Amino acid sequence: MSCAYYRSLFVLQGLRKRHGWVFRKRVSCAFKAMDSFEPDGNGTNGSNGENGADVENGANGENGANGNGAEHALPPPPPVIPPDVVPLRAQADITPEPLKKKIVRLPIARRGPGTKGQKIPLLTNHFKVNVTNNNKEDHFFHYSVSVTYEDGRPLDGKGAGRRIIERVHQTYISELGGKDFAYDGEKSLFTVGSLPRNKLEFSVVLEDTPSNRNNGNCNADGDGSPNESDRKRLRRPGRSKTFNVEISYAAKIPMKAIGDALRGQESENSQEALRVLDIILRQHASKQGCLLVRQSFFHNDPKSFVDVGGGVLGCRGFHSSFRTTQGGLSLNIDVSTTMIIQPGPVVDFLISNQTVRDPFSLDWTKAKRTLKNLRVKTSPTNLEYKITGLSERPCKEQMFTLRNKNAKDGEDGEIEVTVYDYFVNHRNIQLRYSGDLPCINVGKPKRPTYIPLELCELLSLQRYTKALSTLQRSSLVEKSRQKPQERMSILSNALKINNYDGEPMLRACGVSIGNSFTQVDGRVLPAPKLKVGNGDDFFPRNGRWNFNNKKLVKPTKIERWVVVNFSARCDLKALVRDLIKCGDMKGIAIDPPFDVFEENPQSRRAPPLVRVERMFEDIQSKLPGQPQFILCLLPERKNSALYGPWKRKNLAEYGIVTQCIAPTRVNDQYLTNVLLKINAKLGGLNSLLAVEFSPSIPVVSKAPTIILGMDVSHGSPGQSDIPSIAAVVSSREWPLISRYRASVRTQSPKVEMIDSLFKRVSDTEDEGIMRELLLDFYTSSNKRKPDQIIIFRDGVSESQFNQVLNIELDQIIEACKFLDESWCPKFVVIIAQKNHHTKFFQPQSPDNVPPGTIIDNRICHPKNNDFYLCAQAGMIGTTRPTHYHVLLDDVGFSADDLQELVHSLSYVYQRSTTAISVVAPICYAHLAATQMSQFVKFEDASETSSSHGGLTSAGAVPVPQLPRLKENVANSMFFC
Repeated sequence: MSCAYYRSLFVLQGLRKRHGWVFRKRVSCAFKAMDSFEPDGNGTNGSNGENGADVENGANGENGANGNGAEHALPPPPPVIPPDVVPLRAQADITPEPLKKKIVRLPIARRGPGTKGQKIPLLTNHFKVNVTNNNKEDHFFHYSVSVTYEDGRPLDGKGAGRRIIERVHQTYISELGGKDFAYDGEKSLFTVGSLPRNKLEFSVVLEDTPSNRNNGNCNADGDGSPNESDRKRLRRPGRSKTFNVEISYAAKIPMKAIGDALRGQESENSQEALRVLDIILRQHASKQGCLLVRQSFFHNDPKSFVDVGGGVLGCRGFHSSFRTTQGGLSLNIDVSTTMIIQPGPVVDFLISNQTVRDPFSLDWTKAKRTLKNLRVKTSPTNLEYKITGLSERPCKEQMFTLRNKNAKDGEDGEIEVTVYDYFVNHRNIQLRYSGDLPCINVGKPKRPTYIPLELCELLSLQRYTKALSTLQRSSLVEKSRQKPQERMSILSNALKINNYDGEPMLRACGVSIGNSFTQVDGRVLPAPKLKVGNGDDFFPRNGRWNFNNKKLVKPTKIERWVVVNFSARCDLKALVRDLIKCGDMKGIAIDPPFDVFEENPQSRRAPPLVRVERMFEDIQSKLPGQPQFILCLLPERKNSALYGPWKRKNLAEYGIVTQCIAPTRVNDQYLTNVLLKINAKLGGLNSLLAVEFSPSIPVVSKAPTIILGMDVSHGSPGQSDIPSIAAVVSSREWPLISRYRASVRTQSPKVEMIDSLFKRVSDTEDEGIMRELLLDFYTSSNKRKPDQIIIFRDGVSESQFNQVLNIELDQIIEACKFLDESWCPKFVVIIAQKNHHTKFFQPQSPDNVPPGTIIDNRICHPKNNDFYLCAQAGMIGTTRPTHYHVLLDDVGFSADDLQELVHSLSYVYQRSTTAISVVAPICYAHLAATQMSQFVKFEDASETSSSHGGLTSAGAVPVPQLPRLKENVANSMFFC
């Protein structure tokens, strides 16, 4: 090639760099190499692109001028410029259009308090915290903690950290500048003011370091610290270990951040400062030998234990956390309960856990799983060990090698003996029943150490983390109820016992805690007027009403129906007769059933799926067509193995509405409750708000409005591979707000954010939840698109609020835009929290607060829009309010209108005749998720329960999809 060719190339490149020229095509041209002339450098081969200036093969790349290639290597020839392309000079005054910045939504500020309702003085379990920084220090100092063994290996035990750091404090107090500190049990340590140096290294010796949990009088999760009597017990001669501890400076947290938070100026610093105060309280409880579970602590006091069956105890303790409120900083203290293993002889626990008469009836495979990793104390040595397994043979047959100390010259120094022989003959310990039972193994896999069962006792305060059975759960609720005055008395005593004023770290940062319950002003909202049959009005009293001598507002008619009995003991003729009679009184016309199908006694022992299939074969062989409704009698009231397969068969395969019952005491009230569910499922309505009958609901009745309830149910504790179930229910037939339908999907296990609200599969297809619900609203509301979308979200913590606003809401907006690009509905986003620890009490009354009590002052957030509502009548125990957080309000509700709407939505729950504790859409979402989770329950032998606090983003693991419901039931309230 000629020199002129390369000169022209360099001139061309120089002009491009100096003047920002681009080459524009006049007609279509297939020269993809032309992309390399784009001035922004973001093209495939642009200056900063894949082969551009800053990457391989670019100017500074592997073969560039400054790379590893020949310094003067010539570049390849440029493409030939076609005649229809001319260079254009970039206009100097035209600036490129800036990229659109994604709007990050934040929770809105409070616009003002509500005023409606009768005022009522109340007390709450928040205690005033005074912060007076009289000393010179004005910062918390955060230090990173690293603990290693002498050989450099990192510390592997969970429980040893606190003991090691405590020993560092005792041994090196002068090197630490006499500072007290708060340690979180893991890798963070905090001081008031700085330590003498930014990096400190220490070496300490401990007599013994249990590999996991310390002892029965401390934290079973490894956060506890032994008390004096426990220390004596823990010492084993000749088993001391050396640890190296490195403490290095990480960050500085200004104490004034707490004051900023109280003024509504929350920042990362303010959250960190409050976290330090919470860590101080945890450490304070740890020093008292408590079991620590997140922000709750539990003393080893048998008076606080309640037996719930199955070798499991409920242990009553206390929750404590610092909260920023309108009234200043407060300490929220409440009664808390966790589940622990029954302490004492291992054999007693196993007999109780498996519900057998004696140890010879135990399932040892199950026992091995149950006992693994629990800690035991052995007698008579009083030493502690962690259980690693069980012996394969009984104690009398399990052999091990024993060193023969008395062996003479020429004799074998080792002998084979049984565990039983060793303890009875060598240790002179009498064994009553262990000879024929497996031994407890407390050794390592390759070096087992066997101890007879009867010499082992389970330590106290070891957490039980499996899901409770229905009986255990009901027993716990029954035994842990506390009336309001009893709870107040317990909390007052807890404050005295904990002696927070004696905590040196709190004193060091000028924190003192008052001992009086905080006074707040509540308001009692009047119950909304209801409409029942014949146009009658009804006024609920004390959050309750009934249908005595009243008809349902929109009763349905039951014509083609059958009764199915899966071996339940019941007088079927009397049941059907009474159901028809009760229905007639409520306005539901019920024809006699076409037939009653009794299960063949030979099928009772068959698997659930087989029993369901056989029953449907029987129904199909005798019926001329598909029934409208099936009443199904199950033998068990709760957790029937038939429930899931039966519901799936009816709803997903045939589209038949079904109601399952397990009748024990059949009376008018029982039959009325059953009919309320049946009527709702078949498209009827039991009662309506008078304001939706008019319609005259403020804001909602003026423009088409859809109300959503969203919830996610997760697998039971310990079931990390079970998919989570996301459910969204939506109102339909606007201006009604009492009728709903549901859409349910599976998603990755333990993921809290719903990831299928918008699911684009092509340019014209969206398989997400929202499309389904929005189209249903449109068709059921006279072809009206919602101008307003009100979202109620359950099950998220405050740390996840921004994700609801910026991940879930974005999906909903995308789903709307996908249906109609010009459609811009207004949104209201409200979080409902039940999992909190704020309670309210009437000062001069033993009763719970009245239904409709609302609080939006004093203990609410300093800036954000939140309120507490007790919509329900608290008949037993102490009423738990629902904490509502209004994160977004594009509509512009007044405080009174929004609070009244939320209150009214507690009265539209079609399954009952009482106001419920949280808005109906959220309850329906929970019911839909729970019911449809049963569809796959028996395929993977798992259970699901709604628990909160999952992960926040989807994983890559594919999850099995739920079967879709038949169209004729998909739009019904099948979940009622």
